[in-house]
Amino acid sequence: MDETSIKKDDSGAEPLIKILLIVTAVIEAPLGLGLLLAPRLVVSTLLNTPLDTPGGIVAARLAGAAIVSLAICCWRARDSDGERSAVGIVTAMAFYNFAAAAILVYGGMQLGISSIFVWPVIILHTLLGLWCASVVWQLIHRR
Repeated sequence: MDETSIKKDDSGAEPLIKILLIVTAVIEAPLGLGLLLAPRLVVSTLLNTPLDTPGGIVAARLAGAAIVSLAICCWRARDSDGERSAVGIVTAMAFYNFAAAAILVYGGMQLGISSIFVWPVIILHTLLGLWCASVVWQLIHRR
């Protein structure tokens, strides 16, 4: 077996990667599509703040495109045998999740954004980031 294929062993890392990739794709795709197609509605619903400038709408749509891209990468990689690719994608997902949580904490605490969704989404992104970091750690340390 070459070093680019995910090793099938008793650590459970391969099923964890697949589940993580599927969960991420299923959670992120609708959000990304929403930001692409209805940025004002999504932002006002999730953050309880208006999206009322052309620059803000463009930025929200760009964020939506990036999130959909992440979802596509995760969905397509779910059946991949490439460990290096999986480590790269899951590492990028860890960064995204921790960055999203930090940005939302900043928005909630420093900018006064308050919505019933902000703190649950912060918790969700933090947990997904920890899951990603755990999977990457398992993959790196079993070599």
